[in-house]
Amino acid sequence: MDGIGRPVEEGKEYEVTIDAKGAKGDGIAHVEGFVIFVAGGNVGEKVKVKVTAVKRTFALGEKA
Repeated sequence: MDGIGRPVEEGKEYEVTIDAKGAKGDGIAHVEGFVIFVAGGNVGEKVKVKVTAVKRTFALGEKA
């Protein structure tokens, strides 16, 4: 963690499973309970995601 309670860092890649679909169509995955919205992700898909932005309560990512 970065000391602020965010277990992900911008620019790094993580192996995740998309476990839900967001209201805007993005896939939703979690790393240590922290939400990552994954552009183009589909429920049940196991993907490597590159984090493109980290906000206070969530992160944005894209398939790597």
